[in-house]
Amino acid sequence: MTMAVTKYTLWKNRRRRVVQGALTPIVIVVIALGWKYPYLGYSVPVVMLMGLAGGFFRGRYVCGNLCPRGGFFDRVMPLASPARAIPSVLRNRVFRWCVFAALMGFMVWRISLDPANPAHWGRVFWLMCAVTTLIGVILAFFFHPRTWCTFCPIGTVQAAVGGHRHPLHIDATTCRTCHLCEKACPMNLPIVKYKTTGTVKEPDCVRCAECVLVCPAKSLAFR
Repeated sequence: MTMAVTKYTLWKNRRRRVVQGALTPIVIVVIALGWKYPYLGYSVPVVMLMGLAGGFFRGRYVCGNLCPRGGFFDRVMPLASPARAIPSVLRNRVFRWCVFAALMGFMVWRISLDPANPAHWGRVFWLMCAVTTLIGVILAFFFHPRTWCTFCPIGTVQAAVGGHRHPLHIDATTCRTCHLCEKACPMNLPIVKYKTTGTVKEPDCVRCAECVLVCPAKSLAFR
């Protein structure tokens, strides 16, 4: 059973990496050309809506597997990031919801300046994507590749509405407390601390299975 699960997880992880590799250019193209071709900006609300819808069923699965910017942070930024621990203040719920309110309010305000112009909407979406990605890149240079994702507004909503669904399980009888899973986790989550409970209750888990693959004792699994 363990071998079957491992092979399936390995296949899913390979598929995830291929999908991320295919999606990563999207965020680069949108940011590079969106100012000139504003309709490219409409890819932003598409990804946002996809994340919100998916959040009700699989928590942050979309963030970890289907988000173009998430793919960029996973596939590109590790080349330049020191992978330091993400500051705890960025995970604070009050801070995260304040960021959500501020960015959504800014977006609505900008759109309201010319609400009848669809090209203007596209430019606003492009601006939001460009600014927040720049913030994410800067944070990645100082901390962890996915630092931005810890307080991404859409990620915050996904975690709130479905972060408890399909959690990661940890077998305390086989876990060696080697912390390799935490080093592999793109969200820098404290997995081992849930060893005694058997369930990793971290709503920001992006269901990427990187931790499952590196565990030498095969103590982790998504059931």
